[in-house]
Amino acid sequence: MILKMCFFGLGSIGIRHLKNLRYIEKLENYKFEIHAFRSNAYKSNDVPHDLIDKEIFEEINLEFYDVIFITNPTIMHFNTIKDNISKTKNMFIEKPIFHTSKVNIEELDFREDGIYYVAAPLRFNPVIRYIKENVLPEEVISIRVICSSFLPEWRKGENYKENYSAKKEMGGGVSLDLIHEIDYIRYLFGDPLEVVNFRKKVSNLEIDSEDLSVYLLVYSDKIVELHLDYFGRVPRREIEIFLNDEVMIGDLINNKIKFLTKKEEICFPTIDIYIEEMKYFLNSINSKKKTYNEYEDAYKTLKICEGR
Repeated sequence: MILKMCFFGLGSIGIRHLKNLRYIEKLENYKFEIHAFRSNAYKSNDVPHDLIDKEIFEEINLEFYDVIFITNPTIMHFNTIKDNISKTKNMFIEKPIFHTSKVNIEELDFREDGIYYVAAPLRFNPVIRYIKENVLPEEVISIRVICSSFLPEWRKGENYKENYSAKKEMGGGVSLDLIHEIDYIRYLFGDPLEVVNFRKKVSNLEIDSEDLSVYLLVYSDKIVELHLDYFGRVPRREIEIFLNDEVMIGDLINNKIKFLTKKEEICFPTIDIYIEEMKYFLNSINSKKKTYNEYEDAYKTLKICEGR
């Protein structure tokens, strides 16, 4: 059986997913026919044409697909989904689902039997998996989460000032860019009762989007402190979990967990979380089983990201 797919957007993340699909196709029992819808403005992009079966430049030439990948800039997601939802059974939507929750999601004619997965790759990180499987939310009394990195070093060979992350009007800003953190906090601990958020441009980066966002997520029995920034020169992606008799520090970059009281450490093997995520998505398509981050859930995450 051939799965027919179409990509809307082949920037860095779209190309990553495209390459992973071709890798999985060789590794497992899959056969893909992959199209890419391209606007005239992007014809000259450095795209791996050998991985694409067909490039389409006019909407009239689009076909019906088993899967559509929404990997264009976030600000284009809503209209791209709306215009093309009738052309597919299923969608893989890059995070965040929209650039704002102030859209009428009922305008989107999602099929009841369709799968509409929104990217959540950190759920496949071994640190997050360990916490999910071994830590009971009710045993946790406090959490600190940080994701800090230097925006100019995110995308090698690109001028960070020209990227959507730097531009507020394109849906850029650290809050939306690093929505992964709020996603995995919800995944591990559920929905907060209250959200407080402060965001601001504070560094000397030449951007007009916010480069600092700080949240307090309030639960009935705990509070989560979340720090996100674009200006940290040494990358950090950590979750610190306080229990009554232990403190755990999960390092998502180096794939390890430290137990400060026991003075023990668990080191996990390095895996490609994006390949694991794509395998999970494809298995969901084959089994016709909904994923654990469908569009409704991702929309809730977006609202929390906005402090709503």
